Amino acid sequence: MRIGVVMLGIGIVVMISGIIFYLQGNSIVGPTSSFMYSNPKWIVNGQWIAVSGVLILAAGLGISLRRPRS
Repeated sequence: MRIGVVMLGIGIVVMISGIIFYLQGNSIVGPTSSFMYSNPKWIVNGQWIAVSGVLILAAGLGISLRRPRS
């Protein structure tokens, strides 16, 4: 059950990072001197990173909620 909690934390961090990268690629947040700022490649990268975070989060949630079989 402990690994599920760790995966939840990792999933949240990865998802938030993907959202930030997506927003930087769209010129919404971040310094204008960043290589990610207004870069269409980071729009796509941010989306995939956020989706990966959601998948990790879902796996961690599934592991955490799974009941031990007796």
